[in-house]
Amino acid sequence: MVWQRPLIGSRPVAVLGAGVLGRRIACTFVAGGYNVHIRDPSAEARTAAIQYIDENKQQYAQNLPVSVGVVRPGIYAAFEDIPSAVSGAWLVVEAVPEKIELKIETFAELDRAAPSDCILGSNSSSFKSSLMLDKVANRDRRRLICNIHYTMPPDIRTVELMTDGETEPAIFPFLSDILTKCGMLPATARKESTGFIFNRLWAAVKREILLILDEGVSDPQEIDKLWEHMFQARVTPCRLMDRVGLDTVAFIEDNYIHERGLDGTHTVGFLRENYINKGRLGLKSDKGGLYPPAAPERHETVSQPDVYLLDVGLGGNLENLESVTTNGKILRRDGATGKVKTLVSGLPAPDGIDISPSTGRMYWTNMGASLSGRNGSVQSARLDGTDVQTLISQGGVHTPKQAVVVESQQMLYFCDREGMGVHRVSLDGKKHEVLVQRSPPADDSCPLAALTSWCVGIAVDEKAGKIYWTQKGASKSSQGRVFRANIDIPAGETASNRSDIELVFENLPEPIDLEIDAETETLYWTDRGEHPRGCSLNSAFVGVLKGKPDIIARHFHEPIGLKLDLGRRQIFVTDLGGSLYSVNVDTGVKTVLLNDDGCYTGITATD
Repeated sequence: MVWQRPLIGSRPVAVLGAGVLGRRIACTFVAGGYNVHIRDPSAEARTAAIQYIDENKQQYAQNLPVSVGVVRPGIYAAFEDIPSAVSGAWLVVEAVPEKIELKIETFAELDRAAPSDCILGSNSSSFKSSLMLDKVANRDRRRLICNIHYTMPPDIRTVELMTDGETEPAIFPFLSDILTKCGMLPATARKESTGFIFNRLWAAVKREILLILDEGVSDPQEIDKLWEHMFQARVTPCRLMDRVGLDTVAFIEDNYIHERGLDGTHTVGFLRENYINKGRLGLKSDKGGLYPPAAPERHETVSQPDVYLLDVGLGGNLENLESVTTNGKILRRDGATGKVKTLVSGLPAPDGIDISPSTGRMYWTNMGASLSGRNGSVQSARLDGTDVQTLISQGGVHTPKQAVVVESQQMLYFCDREGMGVHRVSLDGKKHEVLVQRSPPADDSCPLAALTSWCVGIAVDEKAGKIYWTQKGASKSSQGRVFRANIDIPAGETASNRSDIELVFENLPEPIDLEIDAETETLYWTDRGEHPRGCSLNSAFVGVLKGKPDIIARHFHEPIGLKLDLGRRQIFVTDLGGSLYSVNVDTGVKTVLLNDDGCYTGITATD
């Protein structure tokens, strides 16, 4: 019999289990435009799942591929019983606790209640779906059953698919296509395998970590610190186990112990004795897990800084095109109230901004009335927008871009785009130096060749004595590069022939602004280039063993400015689409703080 894919229409996806992972699975489908039914016997869990989807579906939608366009979220509802939840469903994903007896009974009920063409998937992270079929009487139903294992969306978007030994092969490309359009990253195991592909690797990691903890060799914080640095990873193993739930970790390891005859005394035995039996299950427990109990949500208890951002003047709030050269503004978003106030207006395309606490002033660059001419300037004002002063008069630079204050030097560093250089000016405007002077490529027959020498973003690492800058290249060209050099020009050399310039990264979509965390030697930057690598927030380790760039968050609308706020584990990002975001450093989750008709470039913040 040739398998026919189910007709979807408005038919729902049913997710059985509204726990930590079940609600996330449901949210991926809702964000992808599919109607969803969630089933859980607990009224509290059902309510929490609906609330989670309410609050997070827009965030999940940011993971959707650009090719799907704008997607209207699906309709979702929660049910207490299985027959109501699976009525009319074209796909069921069970995410019930990791107990084989419970899964066998669940599939027996699904065999009776689900539509005949409905695909049945198990989210089990360790059990093969073939082990759940003891009470599935319908032989044709076995062709529609498989493993569909999610990891932990939206941060970890992998989904592993695997046959039950009888699954119709055409189901896997069908599901893979749908999962991809929902923003997931599907992979299919070629044959039945306990633990699929990645979970076999992950199980070995967890097992060894538990042995390390049982032997007293190290602690969770130190293990995670080493992992984060060695692999340049934002997701670390001990924190991930706490997120999954230590009871679930133990259930999964029990299965490996049973199948492979392993000794669990110093792994799950240690875990149950020291954590699970004491109610320390991880993030879902108020007693914590491998880590102490989590503090209350930061946005509820930690004050936010005031954010200063620049509106370059090109957005929807430009009422008269003839006034574009005077439509730039400096805005302040109050950290306590979220209210936005215009501090300075009438600016000619402001681009970079920073604050000096010692002077109590903000400093910014203006690209000028015409980007094709040398008419840029640098100005400053008090933090309330009064007492505007000029450090570099109009025409003193070409097109000044992003800027950063180095407080210890009382200097403002900035890049000059069309001027192809890196500059600094004293905060009193009395000393102006060119530190780096680039030139167009020798073969500049292409009109766009000079763009590869355009300098845009700037960061200063005082600890290492380095400056970093971006050369963005042509728009959407993937010619972007990041360079670094010593802060001071080597003796006997000039800005144009200095020999200490080092290429750090190349072939980037279109890197813009930079900032560095000197303590961890981590460089952060925005990229306004082409999707999917562009329109992103990125980071990379730039110490002795340089790491590879890692995308923290993506799907911005041409991001420009960024400001690190690592004490609150967030990064502020602005984009030309009129948005200000707070991005969680650890998870990459974006929170929109402001969205209007502005066109935002530089950003800074102060407490």
